Amino acid sequence: MSERSPSASVQDGRPPCDYFLHVSWTDPNEAGVEGLGDLRRFNPGARPLLDAVHRERLRADLEDLPPDRGLWSARKVAQWIAGMLGRLVPVRSALNYLHRLNFTRQVPRPRHVGADWVAQTTFKARFRARMQEFLHAEPERALEVWAFDEHRAGLKPVSRTVWAPRGQRPSAAGQHRFQWRYVYGFVRPSQGEVVWFLADAVNTAMFTAILAAFAREVGAGPDKRVVLVLDGAGWHVATDLIVPEGIELLILPPYSPELQPAECLWPLLREAVANDHIDDLASLDHVLGDRCNALTDDPDTIRSRTLFHWWPAFA
Repeated sequence: MSERSPSASVQDGRPPCDYFLHVSWTDPNEAGVEGLGDLRRFNPGARPLLDAVHRERLRADLEDLPPDRGLWSARKVAQWIAGMLGRLVPVRSALNYLHRLNFTRQVPRPRHVGADWVAQTTFKARFRARMQEFLHAEPERALEVWAFDEHRAGLKPVSRTVWAPRGQRPSAAGQHRFQWRYVYGFVRPSQGEVVWFLADAVNTAMFTAILAAFAREVGAGPDKRVVLVLDGAGWHVATDLIVPEGIELLILPPYSPELQPAECLWPLLREAVANDHIDDLASLDHVLGDRCNALTDDPDTIRSRTLFHWWPAFA
């Protein structure tokens, strides 16, 4: 506490002044140890832009379309807050509130309109139990669980986002050509193992030959059961398909690519041809072959991409 008192005399050689300042202070001993600490932590701080009621209203509105019927953005959220407060609000404040409400930018997962959510959930719930039944039924017989899918890779350009210096947008040479190779990919998610085949067609005869080669590669037979999870494409369920001994096909529910671990192989594979111009199919064979070999030698990456939480890790 301080107060000003009049003074009209010279003291200690100082010139006269109209007022001098009295400063009073409190003995820290009176407040004890707490008086020596930093008491700023008890300050209430600035009042938030939005109170609890407005925050819940913002959360509810974010679940619906914005007023312009487009897509929400930080700028539109800032406009929403400005409408509530009657003053301009920076975009950074809108981003802060989006984060406080636990919202993040995400790309929706594609889902076919014909997908049966109940069938997908049931498949995942029963899948692990069914694999355990196989183990208990034949404990002396080895069990491996693999997933399989095909992918068409060709000379059509593939564009991918890359890191580049600011202000220097990269370019990628390309020309649309419609020549293709087909990659047959087998993956064992629990171990990160992969087996690849390159072919020039997809049909029942080709799939029969590749199944036989895969069975030889992994040693499927009387002493080893290999369960192969795949979709219901026509050549996967054809009546004239020959399934080798030791291979058991398990068909996914219709329209359920999100349940297929092998689908996660293809973004990794396409990195080899992204933003590049491949001269011809022979060159494509070499590029894909090198990439398949590199992924085969990187089981940790394969496992991290394909081992879904509901997939049995024991096989």
